[in-house]
Order: sequence, then structure tokens, then C-alpha cells
Amino acid sequence: MSPTPAVLDPELDALAATVRRFAREEVAPVIAGYYEREELPYPLVAKMGVMGLFGLPFPEEVGGMGGDYFALCVALEELARVDSSLAITLEAGVGLGAMPIFRYGTEEQKRRWLPDLCAGSALGAFGLTEPGGGSDAGATRTTAVRDGDEWVLNGAKSFITNSGTDLTSFVTVTAVTGRRADGRPEISAIVVPSGTPGFVVAPAYSKVGWNASDTHGLSFDDCRVPLDHLLGEEGRGYAQFLSILDEGRVAIAALGVGLAQGCVDECVRYLGEREAFGRKLGESQVLQFKLADMEARTHVARLAYFDAAARLSAGMPFKREAAIAKLVASDAAMVNSREATQIFGGYGFMNDTPVGRFYRDAKILEIGEGTSEVQRMVIARHLGLGTARSA
Repeated sequence: MSPTPAVLDPELDALAATVRRFAREEVAPVIAGYYEREELPYPLVAKMGVMGLFGLPFPEEVGGMGGDYFALCVALEELARVDSSLAITLEAGVGLGAMPIFRYGTEEQKRRWLPDLCAGSALGAFGLTEPGGGSDAGATRTTAVRDGDEWVLNGAKSFITNSGTDLTSFVTVTAVTGRRADGRPEISAIVVPSGTPGFVVAPAYSKVGWNASDTHGLSFDDCRVPLDHLLGEEGRGYAQFLSILDEGRVAIAALGVGLAQGCVDECVRYLGEREAFGRKLGESQVLQFKLADMEARTHVARLAYFDAAARLSAGMPFKREAAIAKLVASDAAMVNSREATQIFGGYGFMNDTPVGRFYRDAKILEIGEGTSEVQRMVIARHLGLGTARSA
């Protein structure tokens, strides 16, 4: 595997090397079995916790490693070069589970939940998408009504990562808690601990890809939680989570770059070993050009997420850059995985080969945490075009 680009500072370069070694030596030999069994690799998740990966972007005073979002993205890229299921488990655990608590939680909420989340001994999840809602996250139908000193939740959520694991501590749920003067819903975020009566986790989805990660639908039937489980300001849940999604798009871009680079890595190895028509496949200029395009595509996408992550970590505006990064990185992952599968031929169609898994894992990158169409809407809006509502 080629080294991480030298534009990283020494500390991030060392982190990348550590995660790369873990992915290569401990993940790669066993992940195919977990993928085929559609089973979360708990031993590997535990090792990631010991390595401090779940605490990367959080300060030490809340149990974190004192890094930033750029560090998380670098780790995600290196994991995804070998496997996207573990990468998305980390991305969702940090970006969608712990980050909302860190950004918007009270001091008591941070003390209650962040240490275990940063240690990787617990996972949080993010309940936004609803059945039939798709990209229109503002069309939330789940409700939360005050009853004495409790919220009573009713509704359902779809496609929620890390929501049904043995480690899942809670799901933060967006719900309608009132109406504005113009009739639009007031959406708030409420933390619902696992095991709360009325909170039901549906059986795991049978998915095309990310098969070694955990994804479920959720339902809430007169589910009661204390009023102090409100996260952030009442009525600001939608705005809060749009901000969280912007950050998540940078992380998903890093994951996409890792998958795209993994395709290059596997093809370089394969072309150096495989012979056809009396010569090594790597001597074919057609295939050399194909690999050159794959590498160039990956490099450009990496620069895009580096830019977005650097802006995010520096406290600069990054919404436009996040949308661009996710758009180009998900495209790079899709194209590279298709090309890699073609290069491997029949072997590329087998689930026990990395490129077969890469191909299955790539498509969701154009859908999750904002579809490619939504990213184009965000970019167009930043150009002053249109007034698209969904983001």
C-alpha cells in the first residue's frame, strides 16, 4: 500500500500508519468471515476502542484523545482501505453518536455518556431518517409530547447505524415537539436510552453492502424518557443535526477515499501477480491507464476532504467544501470499485475478494448522510442558485 500523502503533519502521519497497520494485520485476515455472516466484529471494535479511535476528536477532559476531526478522517480513510463496515461503525459512533452529545449536551449529559463513548465501550446512534421520509429530513412525523416530567415518544426511524448492537447505549431521536406560528413543526432532539419501555429495535436489515456493520429500523410506542433527556434547545433539533450532518459528510468523504484507494491497492497487487496471454497484466498499457485514472481520481477526492476537514478543524465555514468532498469521494469510490471489479474479472465478483466487497459497499456512499443529489443542491445554493429546502 502506498503511504499516506506527506502533506499530513508528523502526528497525523503516525496515526495513519498505526491505523493502516491495524487494518492490514488484524482486520484484513478476518473481515470476510464477519461480512459473510453479517456480523459486527466486536473483537475488532474493542481493539479500536483500546487504540483510542472513538475518542480521537474529543478533548481529554471528557475522555477523548485531544485530537480533532481531521484525525478522525485520517483514521477512517485507513480503515476503509481494507473494510468499510468497521469504518462506518467508527464514523457513526463518533460523528452521529458522541458528537451531538459533545456539541449540544449539558455538562451532566456529557459526564453521563461521553466517557464510555470515547472509550468505545458504548455506542450511540442517530435517529433522523424516517420511513417514507428519504432526503426530506424536515418532514419528521415522530412526535414527543410532554407529560409531567417526561417526554412521550411515538413514531419510527429507518436505516439507523449502530442502533441494535450489544454496545448501544442510546439513540438520539429527532421528534416534533410543537408547531411554530407559521404551522411548521418544531423539531427537537431527545436521547432515548436502549432498553427503554416502548423503544423497539427491529430485526437487522439484509443489506447489499456494509454487511459487517449494524443497521436497524426503530419504533417508539408511548416511549417515556425524562425531560432532561432533551439534547440542546427545544425546537432546534433539526438545525443542530443539519450541522452534525455537515461534519459527517466530511467523514464519509474520507471513508469513500479509503475505499477508492483500497481498489487501487488491490489492483496494483493483482496486476503485478496475474498473467494472461503470456505476460503480466501490469504490462498492459490499457490497464496501466485505467489504474492511473483510478489513482488520480482518488488523489483529487483526498484533497477535497483534506480541505473540508482542515476548514472544519480550524473553525472555518466548510458546508460547501463538505458537500463537494462527499460528492467527489463517493463518485471516486463508485467508479474505482466498478473498474477494480472489471480488472479482477470473475474473481472480482466473489464476495471473498476485497474488491467484491468494495463494489457492494460503494453505492451507499452516494446515499447515506445526504444523497449525491442533495450535495449538488447544497453546492448550487452556495452559488446563489435556487432555494432548495432539503440539506
